[in-house]
Amino acid sequence: METRRIALVSGAGRGIGAAIARELARAGVGVVVAARTLAECERLADELRQGGAAAWAVELDVGEPQSIARAVARARELAGEVDWLVNNAGIAVSAPLVPKDGSADELYERHLRINFHGARRLAEALLPAMRARKYGRIVNVASMAGLRVLGQIGVYCMSKAAVIHMTKAMALEWGRFGINVNAICPGYIDTEINHHHWQTDAGQKLMQMLPRKRVGAPQDLDAVLMMLCANESHFVNGAVIAADDGFGV
Repeated sequence: METRRIALVSGAGRGIGAAIARELARAGVGVVVAARTLAECERLADELRQGGAAAWAVELDVGEPQSIARAVARARELAGEVDWLVNNAGIAVSAPLVPKDGSADELYERHLRINFHGARRLAEALLPAMRARKYGRIVNVASMAGLRVLGQIGVYCMSKAAVIHMTKAMALEWGRFGINVNAICPGYIDTEINHHHWQTDAGQKLMQMLPRKRVGAPQDLDAVLMMLCANESHFVNGAVIAADDGFGV
């Protein structure tokens, strides 16, 4: 890599986000590890630095516009301008479209505030600097659930479908500024957050319904991520790439 790129990864304290941060660090990218729990970010940033990478920890709650503004300012102060953004932070709540407790409005509002508006606002906060330099890579971590509706997480599916269309709209409008915006749609990924589920009867039953009767690991997204960020992928803009082991076929 000719010059060290700087990447900001949201939701990077653990799970997929942490794996993404580690892969970027291995590639020689400077990584701003951003998440709600600053202690988790600091632990990961310290791990990356011990491995020889440039890494910084920033507190970020994508559901709060003021937190986004503070995090972007802090990232710029610590690391300089951000070249790559990986919009990974998100939530998924299992619930019917109309919960019996009457919390439908809260359910919709929370998913859209974090999964959609959080990603939108973070991208918008970094847009002016990327536009001024005529360069940027934005990778939105959507979900195969944004392409295929799944039971009991319908609102999550809607929010990720919005992320997919947001990706295409940003690519269309921002491509002229040298900014490439693409999306990855992961399938079922085994992380520390859901690992216990795959050991249960329900988890095993679900796994048997998958094309190759297995779930993925966070590292299974590495190749797609690095391809989308590479200089050689300057012609890839507005792509929505499934990394779901064929579940959505």
